[in-house]
Amino acid sequence: MNLVEALRIALRALRANRLRSVLTTTGIIIGVAAVIVLVALGNGIQAGFNEQFSSLTTQITVTPAEGDRTARPLTDNDVDALSSRIQAPNVASVTPLVTGSAVLTPRGGVGYRSGITGTTASYADVTDLELVTGTFFDEQQERNNDKVVILGPRPVTELFGGDAGEAIGQRLRIGRTTFRVIGVAAPATQDDVAYMPIEAARSYVLGGGDDVDTVIVAARSGAEVPAALAQVTAILDDRHNISDSTERDFDATAQVDFIDQATQFLTFLTVFTSAVAGISLVVGGIGVANIMLVSVTERTREIGIRKAIGATRRAILQQFLLESTVLAGLGGTIGVIVGLSLSFGGAALLPRLVPDFPPPVVSPGSVFLALLISLLIGLLAGGYPANRAAKLRPIEALRYQ
Repeated sequence: MNLVEALRIALRALRANRLRSVLTTTGIIIGVAAVIVLVALGNGIQAGFNEQFSSLTTQITVTPAEGDRTARPLTDNDVDALSSRIQAPNVASVTPLVTGSAVLTPRGGVGYRSGITGTTASYADVTDLELVTGTFFDEQQERNNDKVVILGPRPVTELFGGDAGEAIGQRLRIGRTTFRVIGVAAPATQDDVAYMPIEAARSYVLGGGDDVDTVIVAARSGAEVPAALAQVTAILDDRHNISDSTERDFDATAQVDFIDQATQFLTFLTVFTSAVAGISLVVGGIGVANIMLVSVTERTREIGIRKAIGATRRAILQQFLLESTVLAGLGGTIGVIVGLSLSFGGAALLPRLVPDFPPPVVSPGSVFLALLISLLIGLLAGGYPANRAAKLRPIEALRYQ
């Protein structure tokens, strides 16, 4: 019996028990589709995470050491030293921040206390700050200490009912000075905040001299972060007279470390959920094994007749292995079609239904692996029943009732 004839017989046997074949392949279909969809969702979440926090991969955050009353504060002179191309050739930009809070009061309205961040014009680019409407202040406005402000989503909600368009151009009394709203920031990690030029914040709202609360240092690339971090710590060690690294009065942290940890966690979560989905493949394999055992029992006399007219053990073994593989392969193929349909459908619909949820991203590797596993399950699940059928003695098989 050649392979084509064996395949024809296998398909005929499956068609003879259509309902049983459909129910048997259902577990394989669900398992393969679940693996493809869950891997696609995990890939989409990882891609969305990397896109949202891509700017952090080059960032180094410098803050005064917490709980150390003798620590020297960070100052504008420290910022200037970190900006030196000679001392820090791997540093692309240095952005200082001063922070505090103040009451924002519109004309004829009720005031709302919000966080205040005074910074430089480079802040929006360094942090990938997006605006719903308006603009961020530029270098000219920064140099002139213009009384302009960009509001976060929370102040806009509290003061203007969430209408970003209405907020633009409005005059707000912040502290004792009136500022003009020129932009509204999109929702982000920090929403309850108002941004303004650093010197305007010092002069009119927060007070203080040349102290800086935080410095955001951006390396030229992700690969240059370790070198930039070493240069930052060396410069500040020298300026703050630090001889022992354990006694530093500042903390310099590369954000890429947190990004890597989060990425590893997301990868683990994707693998875990895919493994859970793979359990249904195992259940489907058990179903295939069960149905093949039933098939061997039902066709015992047929096996005896074939052996009596000369069918070899190998031919019987091949026949039942081919049936189980076709059964699992058919389920795997349908599962791939279902999984891809759900994934591509989700990629098209999710951005409309849930704008903040990242769309699924199909991985060709997961499709190939799921289909391969379904075929292997067919071979393994059909192995024992096929071997049992091949070992039957013709006389015993013919006598079976």
